[in-house]
Amino acid sequence: MMIKESSLRRDPDLGGELAFLAKGCDFVLPSRFKRRLKSFQQAQVQSKQEKKPGTSSTAPLNSPVSPCTLLPVNKATSSAPLSINIPRFYFPKGLPNVCTNHEEIIARIEEAFTEFEDEKANVCEMGKIAKICGCPLYWKAPMFNASGGERTGCVSVHSFVSLWRKILRNCHDDASRFTYLLAKPGCDYLEQEDFIPLLQDVVETHPGLTFLKDAPEFHSRYITTVIQRIFYTVNRSWSGKITLTELRKSNFLQTLALLEEEDDINQITDYFSYEHFYVIYCKFWELDTDHDLYISQKDLARYSDQALSNRIIERIFSGAVVRGNEVQKEGRMSYADFVWLLISEEDKRSATSIEYWFRCMDLDGDGVLSMYELEYFYEEQCERMEVMGIEPLPFHDLLCQMLDLVKPEREGRVTLRDLKRCRMAHVFYNTFFNLEKYLDNEQRDPFAVQKDVENDGPEPSDWDRYAAEEYEILVAEESGNEQLQEGFVSVLVSS
Repeated sequence: MMIKESSLRRDPDLGGELAFLAKGCDFVLPSRFKRRLKSFQQAQVQSKQEKKPGTSSTAPLNSPVSPCTLLPVNKATSSAPLSINIPRFYFPKGLPNVCTNHEEIIARIEEAFTEFEDEKANVCEMGKIAKICGCPLYWKAPMFNASGGERTGCVSVHSFVSLWRKILRNCHDDASRFTYLLAKPGCDYLEQEDFIPLLQDVVETHPGLTFLKDAPEFHSRYITTVIQRIFYTVNRSWSGKITLTELRKSNFLQTLALLEEEDDINQITDYFSYEHFYVIYCKFWELDTDHDLYISQKDLARYSDQALSNRIIERIFSGAVVRGNEVQKEGRMSYADFVWLLISEEDKRSATSIEYWFRCMDLDGDGVLSMYELEYFYEEQCERMEVMGIEPLPFHDLLCQMLDLVKPEREGRVTLRDLKRCRMAHVFYNTFFNLEKYLDNEQRDPFAVQKDVENDGPEPSDWDRYAAEEYEILVAEESGNEQLQEGFVSVLVSS
């Protein structure tokens, strides 16, 4: 049974009875339904007469309801609704630019290939093609591989033109084109191994990394570090797959374009800095006593003079923030996972770091830090302070301080949103599992802490400051060791 009259559909009581009838419910009496429908139509006719007092009703008010009114209306005889043309508003691969002359670009590419031997280009020569296509220089390796150069050792003009026509036709912004070049066939996301050819080309050709040519064993370590930093910053979903949306929201493509303009790669602190890699790798090397590129819980406990509590280390190795089965099965952490840990530990203000430590402290995984969970981590802090001869603050008093600091939306429970909003997550986390930083914060001027929070200027991040300071310390220690060795050699010679 269908009723095309739109006004009938607006009556909730009638709609409910129609629903029961449609289900075949036998307790809705037909006589009751007819009386209800009749009274409803009478009210509709009366309201129309009040709006148009000069018009007369076409049917008497007391006329019986015809069964034909309950029959389906023939759609062919009813007036079809006007179609509304809604313009397309969703462009997952970028907004097409109708003004761009693709044939002109193709002609320039073909002309450039004539300058190469047999109209075939190697990886270095693909840099010129990349610039003609309007892409950054270091897109050359992905372009080379996507055109089949990895298999044949060179790229012909026909294979590249065919590739680029397809990209111009389907991909309309840098993010979609970059993903198309790097991703596996049929994938619209990037995984970690997709970045290896690009970064290998950076290692081999960037002027700021020429010294690495004599140390090929460090190529993979540097590439691993850069890949982990890319995913740490860009992959906000923690899925291990960088989507087009995540790539567009990040600064990675802009940073990649800066590589051809800056010869000193250490000036590009995001992702590519060799000094940052050096600090991360040295910290890992100090903990990895057997140098098998894995560390255990016991190894990690030595980090920064036992700064991290045992309970938070157990949570790190529980799999809360580490991918793969090696951590849970063998109790080992890889170098790639250590990159995430170190950046999260030394910069607890970033969004990824806040999420990292929240996952560790959320013991039951319900998305909320309960008072029990906070007390669980603070208990060990109290025990360690008592060993040091420091009287700890009672948990109830400390809890009041932390709740005043975070100001959670719901009393008695701290959410990830609360910690991101309060801008004091670093103080909150250090209180519960980093004793050294907790005690340092207790001795700081509270007005200085508030000033740090209110400062919105382009200050370097906590990680950038830490990496710069540690690099200077490491370089000073290295030069001191060299001087010591030279002095020892000179003593042996003189004797």
